[in-house]
Amino acid sequence: MQGKLSREHVLVPRSDEVLDLYSKSTFGTLLKKSLKLTLYEALYLVEEEKLVVKNAAGRVLTEEQLTRAGRKLEKEFWVKYCVFRDLRTRGYLVKTALKFGADFRVYDRGVKPGQDHAKWIVYPVHEASKERWYDLAGKNRVAHSTRKKLLIGIVDEEDDVTYFECSWIRP
Repeated sequence: MQGKLSREHVLVPRSDEVLDLYSKSTFGTLLKKSLKLTLYEALYLVEEEKLVVKNAAGRVLTEEQLTRAGRKLEKEFWVKYCVFRDLRTRGYLVKTALKFGADFRVYDRGVKPGQDHAKWIVYPVHEASKERWYDLAGKNRVAHSTRKKLLIGIVDEEDDVTYFECSWIRP
């Protein structure tokens, strides 16, 4: 499959291969004439050798060039991508969660959007970043109010991810 970089998305023209990818793994958002992928999804598919991404001039972008494009749009792109990649590799369906005030929403294995709700909202952070307790409490409140569990994905210097699930408890 081939797609074209369009600022913060990659557009892949509809084809049987694209429809198959979407129906099996729910990558992207299906539009009338194309599949719109986030840069996280596109980079993952490039790494998996399932997608070739070209720029506006028609040149093929390497993984590094696609990563640079993501970093230009958001400072923490790589940290977020590490969490995205880790969850997808483990068999989870990962979608954006901006309307929930989080980076990602994650569906349990085998569950697709529309079949059931996402189980977690995920906040990726680098192990060296400084977080305040009341920020964590706010994130937990968002998760609780949307009936999801809060998952913090901590990315270390080797790009490995450790997860912590947080929840409210009543004493």
